[in-house]
Amino acid sequence: MAVLPSTRIYEGTRIPSPVPTILEVDPDKYPLEDILTINFGPNHPSTHGVLRLIVDLNGETVAGIRAVIGYLHTGFEKNMESKTWWKSVTYAPRVDYVAFQSNELVYVLAIEKLLGIEIPRRATWARMALTELNRIHSHLIWLGTSALELGAISLLWYTFDDRDEILDLFEMAAGARMHTRYFQVGGLAEDLPPAFAAETRKFLPRMLKSIDDYESLLDRNKIWLERTKGIGLLSADDALALAQSGPMLRSSGVNWDLRKTMPYLAYDEVEFDVPVYPNGDVYDRYKVHLDEMRESVRIVEQCLVRIDEMQGEPWIADDRKVVLPPRHELHTSMESLIHHFKIVTEGYVVPEGEVYVVIESPRGESGCYLVSDGGPRPWRVKFRAPSFAALQATATTVQGCLVADLVAIAGSLDPVMGDADR
Repeated sequence: MAVLPSTRIYEGTRIPSPVPTILEVDPDKYPLEDILTINFGPNHPSTHGVLRLIVDLNGETVAGIRAVIGYLHTGFEKNMESKTWWKSVTYAPRVDYVAFQSNELVYVLAIEKLLGIEIPRRATWARMALTELNRIHSHLIWLGTSALELGAISLLWYTFDDRDEILDLFEMAAGARMHTRYFQVGGLAEDLPPAFAAETRKFLPRMLKSIDDYESLLDRNKIWLERTKGIGLLSADDALALAQSGPMLRSSGVNWDLRKTMPYLAYDEVEFDVPVYPNGDVYDRYKVHLDEMRESVRIVEQCLVRIDEMQGEPWIADDRKVVLPPRHELHTSMESLIHHFKIVTEGYVVPEGEVYVVIESPRGESGCYLVSDGGPRPWRVKFRAPSFAALQATATTVQGCLVADLVAIAGSLDPVMGDADR
C-alpha cells in the first residue's frame, strides 16, 4: 500500500476521541451558551437518502456533529437468509441501488467460490464490461448531485443524460435498466446481444468528451473551486484508521485499489491506472471520480475486444444442478424440465463452509461474507458496505467547517443509505 509523498494535510490526527464518529463541542474553543443544535436531515435532499446529522453550530461554524443512521432498515441480509441461493440474488443489487451490478457481482462471486464452480471466460469479460459501465453510472450520479448541492444545476441534467445511455446498454443486455439479475451463479442469464458491443463503442467516445466537458465547466468555476479546495480534509493516516477505501482513500494519497492489489475477474489482464491525489479534500475526491471514469472507459474498450474474440463461446457454466437449462430444451427434455423445476422451487445446495469475497465497487471495498450449512439457503449473509465505512469519516472531515460547506463534505463521502443501513 503506497502513500503519495505530499505536503502534510494537517498535523497529527483529527479523529475525535473517545468516540471516533462523534465530534463533541470543545468548551475551551466554543462557549457552550452560544451553541445552537440543529437537525440536518434525515428528510433533506442533500443527505443522499435518509441520513440525519445532528449539528452543533457556533454561529456558522460546525463545532460538533453526530451522524445518525438507521432510518432505512431494509432487512436485505435477513431476507436473503430466508430465500434459496437462487432466489436471493435479486436482493443483492438493491443493497446499493446505485452500484447494483457491483453488489450483484460480489454476491454471485461468493456463491461460486463456495461451490467451486468455474465460469466461462466470455462471462468473465462481460461481467467486467458491465461493472465498469456501472462504475461510470455511479460516478455520474455522484458528480451530478454533488454539483447540484453547490448550485451547479445544469451539470445534473448533463450527467443524467449520459447515465441514461448507460441504462440503455443495460436494458439491451438484460432487459431491465436497473437491478437486472443478469449475473447468475455460473455466468450470465443470457449471452450479450450482437448489437451490444457496437452500441457501447459508440457511447464510449461520447462519454470521454462529456468527462472533459464536466471538468472544463467545474475547474474554471470560481465558486466550485472555493467550495471544494481545502474543504473536508482527511489525511492518509486518518483515512486508514477509519477503514476508508475507494475514492475516499485514494484522494488522501493512498494507492490502494482491489482491482490492482487483489485482482479478480480478469483485471490483471487489462491496462489501467489508479488515480491517486494527495490533498484529501473535496476537490481531490472530485478529481479521483473524474479520472476513474476515464479509466473505466479504457477497461470497457479492452473488454469489448476480448468479448468479440470469444463470439460463440458459452456464457454460462454447463452444470445442470446449479444453472437453469436452456429454455429450448424444456419442450423436448423431461430431465431439463425437472432440473428447471427443482432449481426454481427448491433451489440448489451449496457445500458447507464460509467465505469472504471483496471487490472494488464504485464506493470502495465491497465485501460479501457467506456461511453455508450445506442446505439450499444461506445460513448467514453479511455485506461489508463502503458507504457505512465512509460515514465514519463524517466527524473527522467537518471539523471547523462552515455549515454551508457541510453539504459539500457530506456529499463528497458518496454514501448510499441503503448500503449503510441494509
